[in-house]
Amino acid sequence: MTPGHATTPGEGTRLKVVDPHLHFWDTEQVSYPWLSNRTVAFSGDSRLLPVPYDVAAFLRDAADVNVLMSVHVEANPDSSIAETQWLQRLADDPDNRGHPHGIVAYADLSRTDAPALLEELAAFSNVRGIRQILNMHEDPRFQYVRRNFLMEPLWRQNLRRLAHYKWSFDLQLYPPQVPQALQVIDLNPDITFIVNHAGMFVDRDRVDGWRQWRDGIRALAERANVAVKLSGLAMFDHQWSQESFRPYVLECVDAFSPERCMFASNFPIDRLHAQYAPLWRTYAAIVAGAPEAQRAALLADNATRYYRLQPRR
Repeated sequence: MTPGHATTPGEGTRLKVVDPHLHFWDTEQVSYPWLSNRTVAFSGDSRLLPVPYDVAAFLRDAADVNVLMSVHVEANPDSSIAETQWLQRLADDPDNRGHPHGIVAYADLSRTDAPALLEELAAFSNVRGIRQILNMHEDPRFQYVRRNFLMEPLWRQNLRRLAHYKWSFDLQLYPPQVPQALQVIDLNPDITFIVNHAGMFVDRDRVDGWRQWRDGIRALAERANVAVKLSGLAMFDHQWSQESFRPYVLECVDAFSPERCMFASNFPIDRLHAQYAPLWRTYAAIVAGAPEAQRAALLADNATRYYRLQPRR
């Protein structure tokens, strides 16, 4: 079996999905400093990423997968407002079929002016949540940020403001950060936290790495206001197969239940190691034995519910 070409029961049918984690960008419209300094990272060679990556490019990648709706997750823009303005224009363009139907915008919640930014973002009808990447790691290869935002009082204070807008928070972190994240989650029962990329199990060469990831997933799943996206697995497994993905998918589904999990593509980042249709067919094959309602929940319905998506009329 070659990576990205798993044989599945639905090989000849057109899957219907809602994709709750993808990224659009166009450097002619929005400044993305990291796209001007692309390099090889643990997730792959970012120099190979397509630029621009807009709705038309995404739908070409989707090919025979019927993507009913989608959610853009912030792509580390220089300006959150500029990115959100551009995304809302995409969504409002009839040629784009409503994509992206939801926007998870960027906000630096550690700033004193964060409340003003959140109020400005609230003017855009497709905004459904906020993401600020939190990943800290002792290995420089995996380090995203150098501040422990989870423990900063001002960051926590501004996070609480999301409840006013009924917005979720996309929680991207590593397993060792889960205990501190649980403190924040417990203080905010009226905010939905959506764990990115199945908890980002990156320490695969450590003897206790699997246990730390598994225990972190189980602890997060004990909180009723937490859901998880089964995505980004190819970032850590470049030679992936259906069987190499299976343990992570099933562990998360068992911990959270099918009602609080959702598959997602993480395109075009995962495009470095996977084609869109084989990726989704692999996810579908892993849960092929589940009842039809659970499969529908994992592939589309949960994403629609958690991000409060509406099809374009």
